[in-house]
This record gives sequence, structure tokens and C-alpha cells, in this order.
Amino acid sequence: MPKKQINEIRCAFLSRSENESLARSIISGFLLPLDPTVDELADIRCAISEAVTNCIVHGYRDTSGMITLGAKAYDDRTVRITVTDKGCGIEDVAKARMPLYTTCPDEDRCGMGFSIMESFSDKLSVSSKVGKGTRVTLTRKLAPQSKENT
Repeated sequence: MPKKQINEIRCAFLSRSENESLARSIISGFLLPLDPTVDELADIRCAISEAVTNCIVHGYRDTSGMITLGAKAYDDRTVRITVTDKGCGIEDVAKARMPLYTTCPDEDRCGMGFSIMESFSDKLSVSSKVGKGTRVTLTRKLAPQSKENT
């Protein structure tokens, strides 16, 4: 049976570092009615923080712009979260997804953002066009609800 969408959010905020915590809070509030485990919530919050940080540090490197956060929840407990910017884009997505790759070697950047996002998701897709921006989509299926909470 096809999964049915049960909830959706979309919001936008300025590419400022203090908005990383805003994005984590928004996602937490969206996920809480689904009763995720503490680990699931921590994993997804971390992945979203990495995605938003990439927008700020890389997408809008010398400027600022808007970041869009969207999330959809489905009745099979799958969540799909997107983080989108309209920044400089990524020239080579495959290279950017390699562990330890960074476009900021002179800064304190470890080049593990996409690896971290991927480790906390069931599926991670990245689409980007130079000069147009980047979209990261994280898909994660939450564990079945515990019997005592249903």
C-alpha cells in the first residue's frame, strides 16, 4: 500500500550561524509527534545542523541569503527533510561528498558534513547547479512506535 503523507512544514530563514539552532528546534518540534527515539532525534538534528552549516559556510560564503527547510512525514514513519539554498552551488557533487574534502582548507573545516548527513539517514541525495544553489534531501524511516506509547 502506498505511503500517505500525514504532515508537512516549510520555512525559510537567513543564512546566519545562529539559525542552525533554529533549524534543529524546528525539526525537533516537527518530529516529536512521531515519537522518535532519543537517538533518532539526535541523529536527525545533527544531520540538519550539518546541512544548514554547509549552506552558510559554502553556499553563501561571502554573502548571505535564504535557507529553506522543508519536511514531510508519512504514515509508514518515513520522514523526508530538505535543506535548500540559492547560493553558489557545487561544481562537483561527487567530489564534495568524499570524506575529508573541503573547499575551505585554510579554515577549521573537517570536510565530513556530507558523510555525517549520510550516516544519519537511510538515503541522502544532493542536487546542485553552479550559480543556482544546492538541495540536500535526507530520508529516514523511524523505528516502530513502542507499544506503551500507542
